[in-house]
Amino acid sequence: MCGFAGEVRFDGRQVDVTALERMNARLERRGPDSAGLLTRGPLGLAHRRLTIIDLSRAGEQPMVDPELGLSMVFNGCIYNYKQLRSELEGKGYRFFSASDSEVILKAYHHWGTRCVEHLLGMFAFVIGERESGRVVLARDRLGIKPLYVSRAPGRLRFASSLPALVAGGGIDTSIDPLALHHYMTFHSVVPAPLTLLSGVRKLPPATVRVIEPDGAERDHLYWEPRFVRPSQPLSEGEWQERLLGALRLAVQRRMVADVPVGVLLSGGIDSSLVVALLAESGQRGLKTFSIGFEAAGGESGDEFVYSDIVAREFGTDHQQIRILTDDLPAAVDGAIDNMSEPMISHDCVAFYLLSEQVSRHVKVVQSGQGADEIFAGYDWYPPLAGVAREAALDAYSKVFFDRSHAQLAQILNPDRMTAADASREFVQTHFARPGADTAVDAALRIDSTIMLVDDPVKRVDNMTMAWGLEGRVPFLDHELVELAAACPPELKLAHGGKGVLKNASRQLLPAAVVDRKKGYFPVPGVRHLAGGLLGAVRDALLSRAARERELFRPSYVQKLLDAPNELRSTLGVNTTWQLGLPELWLQKHGVG
Repeated sequence: MCGFAGEVRFDGRQVDVTALERMNARLERRGPDSAGLLTRGPLGLAHRRLTIIDLSRAGEQPMVDPELGLSMVFNGCIYNYKQLRSELEGKGYRFFSASDSEVILKAYHHWGTRCVEHLLGMFAFVIGERESGRVVLARDRLGIKPLYVSRAPGRLRFASSLPALVAGGGIDTSIDPLALHHYMTFHSVVPAPLTLLSGVRKLPPATVRVIEPDGAERDHLYWEPRFVRPSQPLSEGEWQERLLGALRLAVQRRMVADVPVGVLLSGGIDSSLVVALLAESGQRGLKTFSIGFEAAGGESGDEFVYSDIVAREFGTDHQQIRILTDDLPAAVDGAIDNMSEPMISHDCVAFYLLSEQVSRHVKVVQSGQGADEIFAGYDWYPPLAGVAREAALDAYSKVFFDRSHAQLAQILNPDRMTAADASREFVQTHFARPGADTAVDAALRIDSTIMLVDDPVKRVDNMTMAWGLEGRVPFLDHELVELAAACPPELKLAHGGKGVLKNASRQLLPAAVVDRKKGYFPVPGVRHLAGGLLGAVRDALLSRAARERELFRPSYVQKLLDAPNELRSTLGVNTTWQLGLPELWLQKHGVG
C-alpha cells in the first residue's frame, strides 16, 4: 500500500523532475516509510512506500527489472502473490525480492495486459517498457485503489491522488460543469473519468490503458459483474452457504501481510461478520477498533453497545475511541486536506479520526465497507421491488437523486448549469445496457460499479491512507461480488435488506447484532452544523474565492446560512454542508 506519481513525455523533452518531487512530497502520508524516484528516457516515476509485504529494501519502488526491461510503480496488495510467484517460477522466472510488486512485473512480462485477470487484490499500477516505450496503466476491478491522470501538450502525468497532480503544477483547475452536476444531483458521486477539475481525469475501475510513445492510447475494460441468475436454481440455504463460503475465503485472503492485521468494528453486521470469521479460523487476540461521537441535534453519536457485544463474544483486543464535538473542526480540516475529491459523507471524518488512532497500533485493517452495495442494504432498494424494468430510471432517480434538474437550477448560477439533465442521462445510459433484468438489479449494478467506487471505496482509501494505514475490504473480493450479483434480488431485499447475508450470519453472530436496526457511521456534529464547523462552512461560502468562482446563487447561499440545518437532500444530506464542502476543498487545495 503506497502512493505514486509519474510523467510520460511525448515531445522529446526531459521529464520534469521538480514536478515529480512536488507530487511525491504531497503523497508522503500515503507512504511514510520510504521514497524513491526514477527517470528513464521519456518516463519518470516517483513512489512513497508503506511497508506491508517484504519489509526489506528489496521491495522498494520504483521497481526495475533490467533483465525484462520493465519499470513499475504500484499501490495496493496482491493477495495471491505467493501462488502466482510459484507459478511464474515454474515458468523460469527468477525473483530478487519477496514482494507482491515484483510478482506483477513478472506477470506482466508473461501475460501482458491480461496479467490483471490473474491478480486477486486491490491495485493501481503503471509499467513502462524500455524497448517499446509503451506505458501501461491499470486499476483493480472495483476501483479500490485510485489512479488520476492529467494531459497537457507533450505530456501525461498520473498520481494516486488528485491533490498530488495539482501540486505538480500545469493543471487546468477550472470547474467541470458535468462533474458539478453529478456532485449536486447524483448523491455527490462524480463517476469516472470525470473529476470536479476539468484538467484531471481518473482511470475507470477494471480498466487497462495502453499509452504508445506518440501519446495515442486505448482502454480495455477487463471485468464487470453479471446480474444474471444461474442456469441451475439454488435454494435460499444453498445461496447462504455459497455466499458465506466466499466471504470466508475473502477474509482469509486479506490476512496476507508481514505485519499484524486488525479490524474496524462498527458493531454492524458487516464488520461483525469479518471478526466472527477470523475468530472461526483461529485468530486470537485480534485487535478491533470502534469510534463514537458526542450526540448532537438529538442524534446519538456511537454504536458501542453493539461493537462491545461482538468484542466480548469473540474475545478481541478491543478499543473504543471517543471524539468530542469540539475536536471536529480540526478533524474536518484534516479530512478535507486528504480528500482526493469532495466527499460529503460524514463517514469521512469518522474514518479519518478512527484511522489516526488505529495507525498507532496496526498498519493493516479489514473493514465491512461494500456490503450494502452488493447485498441491497440501503433503504432506496426496497421501493424498486416490483417496479417494471422500463420504469427503473424514474424509480431510481426518485429515491437516489439529491434533487431534480429544475431544483438544481435554483441553486447553481446560470452559467454553471448544463443545458441537459446530465445525471439523468448518465443513469439512463447505464440502465439501457443489456442484462440486469429487474429494477433492483439495475440499481445494484450502477451502485456496485459506479457509486461504490466514488463514494464508500474512495472514502476508505483516502482516510486510512491519510495516516499510513492500509484498509482492506473483503466484501469487495471480486469473486464474492460476482456471486452476490447472481443472487436473486428478493433474497437480498428480505428482512429490510441484506436478508440472505443476515440469515447466513445467524450461525456465527449474536441475534442482537443480526436483528438490530441498520445503523450508519454517525457524526452528528457534521449532520447538524453548529459552532466552529458551521463557522468554517459560512466563511468558505462567503469568501472572496467563492464569490469570484460563482458556483452558487448568492441568494440561495444566504437562505441556507439563515437556517443551516433545515434543508436536506432526498437521502438526508445537509444541503449547507453539500454546498460548503466543495468550496472548503477547493480553497484547501489552493484552487481559486
